[in-house]
Amino acid sequence: MTKAEARVALITGAARGIGLAIAQWFDARDWRVVLLDLDGEQLQRTFAQWPHRERALALHADVSNPGQVTEAVHEAEAAFGRIDALVNNAGVAVFKPLLQIRFDEWRHVMATNLDGPFLCTQAVAPLMLRNGGGSVVHIASISGLRASTLRVAYGTSKAALLHLMRQQAAELGALGIRVNAVAPGPVETAMAQQVHTPQIRAGYHAAIPLGRYGTPLEIAEAVGFLCSDAAAYVNGQVLAVDGGFDATGIGLNDLDVRKNAPG
Repeated sequence: MTKAEARVALITGAARGIGLAIAQWFDARDWRVVLLDLDGEQLQRTFAQWPHRERALALHADVSNPGQVTEAVHEAEAAFGRIDALVNNAGVAVFKPLLQIRFDEWRHVMATNLDGPFLCTQAVAPLMLRNGGGSVVHIASISGLRASTLRVAYGTSKAALLHLMRQQAAELGALGIRVNAVAPGPVETAMAQQVHTPQIRAGYHAAIPLGRYGTPLEIAEAVGFLCSDAAAYVNGQVLAVDGGFDATGIGLNDLDVRKNAPG
């Protein structure tokens, strides 16, 4: 397979966690992989251990910065000549009660979680179109499908991302670019292990029909499906990978808003 023929995936937030698992999924299937992340040090550590660096590229960029996004896509094009799959995984969260979150925190979440996927898709789509189309997958969240406490910025950003996905699917689908989203439930990442107390974990286990957290690999498998030929007729859809969490409609008592209201 020549450089021009080899399929290329660009994954944002790829230095760790779910983004890394997604990048590894593509690498294991002989795709060329572009790993983009804002954390330059972690990105370099990840790339230093990458098994096939001859067909991978590590790019340090902020997805909320239009100039950096444009430059990163140009570098990816120069290296590999094409992009077939874009996975907008980079995201941030600020968990505070609604009446306590600051506007700068709100804007930080929106800039990364909503502006980032908008900018990356706008930058990548023309390159996809020059090579016959492609697939875009946004990593949303179950918090974009159902409300919960402490998530006014995060949940709203993910809900908006889902509608952005539908708008993009409606217009780009006619041009040969499919756009879909994966909405993970609680996932067993290093961050979750640090911030989820035993009480919160027990609450999630009780609320999720499958009784456990998901794994980064399970999210990656869903993303991979949406980017594959097996999903050639799937466009404008949200795939909740959450163990049935959204289907139950059960809330989490540990996150009761009354316990976090300002005094």
